[in-house]
Amino acid sequence: MTELIDAGVLTIAYERHGTQDGWPVVLLHGFPYDIHAYGEVAPRLAAAGAHVIVPYLRGYGPTCFRSADTLRSGQQAALAADLLALLDALRLGPAVLAGYDWGGRAACIVAALQPERVRGLVSANGYNIHDIARSGAPSTPENEHRLWYQYYFHGERGRAGLTKDRRGFCRLLWQLWSPLWRFDEAVYEQSAISFENPDFVDVVIHSYRHRYALVAGDPAYEPMERLLAEQPPIAVPSLILDGTDDGVARIGASQRHLARFTGPCEHRFIERAGHNLPQEAPAAFADAVLTIEARTRG
Repeated sequence: MTELIDAGVLTIAYERHGTQDGWPVVLLHGFPYDIHAYGEVAPRLAAAGAHVIVPYLRGYGPTCFRSADTLRSGQQAALAADLLALLDALRLGPAVLAGYDWGGRAACIVAALQPERVRGLVSANGYNIHDIARSGAPSTPENEHRLWYQYYFHGERGRAGLTKDRRGFCRLLWQLWSPLWRFDEAVYEQSAISFENPDFVDVVIHSYRHRYALVAGDPAYEPMERLLAEQPPIAVPSLILDGTDDGVARIGASQRHLARFTGPCEHRFIERAGHNLPQEAPAAFADAVLTIEARTRG
């Protein structure tokens, strides 16, 4: 059952699994996915004694802004602030944070800046904090090719395209980013409903423009952005996951950034999995969370 709670600038919609006296874990989805990515992971964790929270990020599903005046920002600091506000609103103690893509970014930021709130971290594709100052530096041609959709969103043609056919556009990304995953239309539609959120397009476009310093961020998050510009290390116990057939993540990015994990850290590859790791390989993703929980118990 979907629950709602006021948290910061949002009313956040989330699902809860397990009992509230279990060990807390927050599972965070990415773009363009939603909480159904954790449809098989959450029950596995609940069965192992977890109190599982799976929120819809800003711009997705029933999550909504509490004020019409709030900038529909998709910047990294906004995602992290939303996560902190949710932890506060639910009065969760130190939690295991697990995520990928946008959700992994929020988890990495909170782990880096407020480690006392984080028992352990599971992050797909490693250190997900943007280095905006260096965002203009080109990568290899192969990596640049993978980011075509981001450059598309930099122009108004991209905004118009996403607005016109968000379901078709996001379905294409699912196919490109997880080339070995044979999802059917029913599975896709289960998540695609979340993209009908009235703020989805604005949040997405702002996200992919802000990370390249093409638009200003929300002034409310500027202090956090200044801290993130320093590329802070992550000292909490961490487990990094990469799918061997990820169609979007930059090749070798996780390995290059492992030095930024200064605490206990393990790196695992998931064979024949793409970008949407929890939905493509739920047993492996759940095992990573359970591994971190066991290592930090007590």
